[in-house]
Amino acid sequence: MSSDNKNKRFNKDGKQAGNHSGQGRSRDSVSSKPGFAARAAAAKILSAVIDRKTPLDGMLDAEGGNPAYKALGDSVRALVRAILNSALRHLPRIEAAIASLLDSPLPEGARALHHVLVVGAAQMLYLDVPDHSAVDIAVEQANQDPRNRRFAKLVNAILRRIGREKQEILSGGADVPAMPKWFLSRLEAAYGRQAALKISDTQLEPAAIDVTVKSDAEGWAKRLNGVVLPTGGVRLAAFEGSIPSLDGFTEGEWWVQDAAASIPAKLFGSLAGQRVVDLCAAPGGKTAQLILAGGKVTALDQSANRLKRLSGNLARLGLEAETVVADMAKFQPGDLFDAALLDAPCSSTGTTRRHPDVLWTKGPEDIAKLAALQERLLRHALTLVKPGGIVVFSNCSLDPEEGEDLVARVVSDTDAVERVPISPEDWPGLEAAISSLGAFRTTPDMLPLSGGFASGLDGFFAVVLRRTH
Repeated sequence: MSSDNKNKRFNKDGKQAGNHSGQGRSRDSVSSKPGFAARAAAAKILSAVIDRKTPLDGMLDAEGGNPAYKALGDSVRALVRAILNSALRHLPRIEAAIASLLDSPLPEGARALHHVLVVGAAQMLYLDVPDHSAVDIAVEQANQDPRNRRFAKLVNAILRRIGREKQEILSGGADVPAMPKWFLSRLEAAYGRQAALKISDTQLEPAAIDVTVKSDAEGWAKRLNGVVLPTGGVRLAAFEGSIPSLDGFTEGEWWVQDAAASIPAKLFGSLAGQRVVDLCAAPGGKTAQLILAGGKVTALDQSANRLKRLSGNLARLGLEAETVVADMAKFQPGDLFDAALLDAPCSSTGTTRRHPDVLWTKGPEDIAKLAALQERLLRHALTLVKPGGIVVFSNCSLDPEEGEDLVARVVSDTDAVERVPISPEDWPGLEAAISSLGAFRTTPDMLPLSGGFASGLDGFFAVVLRRTH
């Protein structure tokens, strides 16, 4: 099932077309107007993301998420997710459109009004929601909020103009970069202006679904209506239904894993007879790869719950690993390992196709803090392997501060470590992702595909290091 929401159709009360669950109205809604609860929830959650830097995934959790979201039926939750994904992906363009239609900026402190307008505009510009429904409910939202009641006519006027001038607004907005300025400027410094804009445009398209297979990628591509990728995984075409319903899932023949995320574990080659530690291991996709490469794997994570999930994932795949609950930075094994994989916690700026909130919940200070943490973890990881042992360091950040820069420091001031360059010839189809120093650097605009398959992959950095003595 594709994660793309822009082609989903929703009726006026927020139910996905063709879905007749009979649910969809918040029990706690101030207004009984059909569809109001979904838009109100979307505006509240959008505010939490943008104004309070709250990650989106937690608020959309079915058990511990935002109360307004949890009160909705499943079909209406789909509309909330669609609104939020569209609003966050296109936020600079939506805000530019709204600003162009205002005679003067909104008053300071009118953030709730701002989010109502963004939610309405996102539906009208990027979702197949009837314009009149989006306008009507946005006006109702303004009327229900004492802070915004006096702006109800303004909301009506702005959104009606968006409806009338939709094509002109979409055409004009195409020149507005879809990333916040702080991050776009960092991309420009790292990759150049044109590459940065291309990455920005690419993240407007939701990610495809990739799977890593135990074996016979060609065979599984045929059975799953997919295509084999240069990484050896399979990319699925859009499909109806759930992932667990697909052929081979229950039998444990494959697992979902973005193409870029599957690269780091492959950089070890054969691990037959070697003891390997997967640091920061959960949810276990890379652990499974290391096992299949022949390694005797220790999966380490500081969260017992995450390791429980990892064990469950491995059980479905028919695989086993030793699990250790520990803080990686303090982990001291009895015997050193032959190899270690450190897929480090990072800003996740390479995953905006599937997590469009990332760039709105993070800032330069977060990248600096995370880069410092990653450097400490990498230096410690190098002490966990024997002399001659290999450490693969990776993360899903696009920012060199979390990748190239910190690795350069570690290599330059540590006499017991050296690079093991990755050869472009070993990665046909991804040669452009190998840097001059032999590291992997994927960006979301890479991996163009045809034949109806979505292009792109997550932004990832990976490097192979050897402890020399």
